[in-house]
Amino acid sequence: MEILPAIDLRGGNVVRLSRGDYACQTTYGDDPVAVAKQFVAAGARWIHMVDLDAAQSGRPANTQSVRDVVSSVEARIELGGGARNDAAVEAMLDLGVSRVVVGSAALADWPWFERLVARPALAGKIALGLDARDGLLAVHGWTEQSSVSAEELAQRVRGWPLGAIVYTDIARDGMLAGVNVEATRRIVESTDVPVIASGGVTSLDDVRRCREIGCGGAIIGKAWYEGRIDLARACQLAT
Repeated sequence: MEILPAIDLRGGNVVRLSRGDYACQTTYGDDPVAVAKQFVAAGARWIHMVDLDAAQSGRPANTQSVRDVVSSVEARIELGGGARNDAAVEAMLDLGVSRVVVGSAALADWPWFERLVARPALAGKIALGLDARDGLLAVHGWTEQSSVSAEELAQRVRGWPLGAIVYTDIARDGMLAGVNVEATRRIVESTDVPVIASGGVTSLDDVRRCREIGCGGAIIGKAWYEGRIDLARACQLAT
């Protein structure tokens, strides 16, 4: 299992939101490269980055910060936020990231997403972002709720050449409340695509539980920024 420490960007700053609420932001600094270097020093082989401005507006706003991180650390970068069409996905990959997370756009235009994932050149480079409240997917930067369940989409992509499913329990995200083990287990059991758990991963016990239920990865965000988890120990526990 991989540990993916998170860098969420808004206006060039490293921030965290609580439950995906843009009005509930905590800013942790203005140097994402310095943060990324700390992650790599702790043993992280992947970093999860999100352009929150792009997730909200559809227009990339933090591309230079992403490019700086890619060029400064020996880690693979997974990038989300604003991947709404082929051109946007290709532009994100052109920054040098290893994987692009597509969330709302997949739900809005499933035939397009299916064609995207089927492109041989993109095998393993696309992740499906499933961001859920009470099991139902939220879209457009988590500002709108859909009637589609996360499990339904996880089942639908069984056998697809996706790099991962990033499953986020929005109610837990940024709340230091622990991972939603049962909901995450249901996603893992619904598909054969590696599932990355996100939202509420706060302790080494959470890391252990994610590994035990078969997750392919776990994203650690606010718990690290608030000094609640030892990233180096989490990386060791995951392997």
